[in-house]
Amino acid sequence: MGGAAVALLAATRRRSTLPVTSLLHRAARGLHEATAAAEEDKARTRRRRSSSIRLLGPDISDTWDPAPRAAARQPPPRASAVDCESTATIIDGKSIAEDIRLQISEEVRQMKNAVGHVPGLAVVLVGNRKDSQSYVRFKVKGCEEVGIKSLLAELPENCTEDEVVNSVSRFNEDPSVHGVLVQLPLPQHMDEEKILNAISLDKDVDGFHPLNVGNLALRSRKPLFVSCAAKACLELLLQSGIDLMGKHVTIIGRSKVVGLPTSLLLQRHHATVSVIHAFTANPEEITRKSDIVISAAGVANLVRGSWLKQGAVVIDVGTNPVEDPDSDYGYRLTGDVCFEEAVTVASAITPVPGGVGPVTIAMLLANTLDSAKRVYGLSDPTP
Repeated sequence: MGGAAVALLAATRRRSTLPVTSLLHRAARGLHEATAAAEEDKARTRRRRSSSIRLLGPDISDTWDPAPRAAARQPPPRASAVDCESTATIIDGKSIAEDIRLQISEEVRQMKNAVGHVPGLAVVLVGNRKDSQSYVRFKVKGCEEVGIKSLLAELPENCTEDEVVNSVSRFNEDPSVHGVLVQLPLPQHMDEEKILNAISLDKDVDGFHPLNVGNLALRSRKPLFVSCAAKACLELLLQSGIDLMGKHVTIIGRSKVVGLPTSLLLQRHHATVSVIHAFTANPEEITRKSDIVISAAGVANLVRGSWLKQGAVVIDVGTNPVEDPDSDYGYRLTGDVCFEEAVTVASAITPVPGGVGPVTIAMLLANTLDSAKRVYGLSDPTP
């Protein structure tokens, strides 16, 4: 074969093999890109799934462990002297509550004259906890003092959830009942949320219904009811002439009964709110920067005088039984705040007992009255 023929044959072979090589290269590159895209999609899916799971956070209850600081939380000797020149103003909850009850009593009387009915409050009590029984007695007594009808359903500790829900449902359907509450805590074998959610929104005078809490969180909305303890904290501050706008308020504890609704209510008053819980690092550093400290942790003498800045206002929601052989009952009630120390640092403070407790019950009576007003069309009450 001549040289020209050989060259022509070689050129033809090159033209026939080049496209094959190019196609293989492109196919390999495409496979690599597809694999990379698939891995990226998987990574995005993993990120999305992880985010949705973690968004609401772990459901861990706040358990305040006094053991590490047990020695530090012992109160000072009862006979220790207090410097009278630096003693805080005592915020008298009993007096404030009495004024509120007098007003409620008058409005109940006017309601009875106008429509022939009075407000009704129903309480469901499960078990025989002495503290719960005591709280219920105070609520029933408060009703009697202002002319509100009270009903009580008492159930044994070993009753079923359905029995509790049935009691709640009966009160929901009773037109003479305008407020329904279940005394907390419930026995451990019961689903607290299920039982509380059984309470009619229109009769949720404790303010625990998700719609009431949600509407409280949205400043453009108005809840039907606000937590009684949260309203009590605000009432004590407002009645004492304490300005809230722009003030740094620290709340110790984040329960749905006190901490959460109080933080939401304070934000409506344009306060800057910090919330301390059992997992907060260095809580003392936060409280020492606060203008107002509200403690609802349920730990006796948790807040020492060193936790407070000079001139702070202290609202002590805690009610903790502490052994006291000198007491007729063998114990006395004390707050979360070490009163003997705090009173020398704070500018104003609530005592325990006689501070938040009486006003909380007065707010419960007020919520019940407002509910009855809605039913009878006497006014358009706001929480």
